[in-house]
Amino acid sequence: MARQPRRPTSAMDQAEALFKAKTTKSEEIVEKPMIPIGKETISISIDRDVLAHFQDDGPGWRDRLNAALRKAANLS
Repeated sequence: MARQPRRPTSAMDQAEALFKAKTTKSEEIVEKPMIPIGKETISISIDRDVLAHFQDDGPGWRDRLNAALRKAANLS
């Protein structure tokens, strides 16, 4: 009686084993980063000079723009 090898020996069996290993979904769930609650992504048109004013100080210009809008709307 011939004994079955533990690993695939033919090229086709090896390819199928590799394909199955790469395409099988793992059991662990990867959580996606969430958008902070209370924020909403929108698209608006702003004058170029106004945008340049907030961008001149570098990163964080969106937060500075949001703070200015909150102040103008008496929300802060």
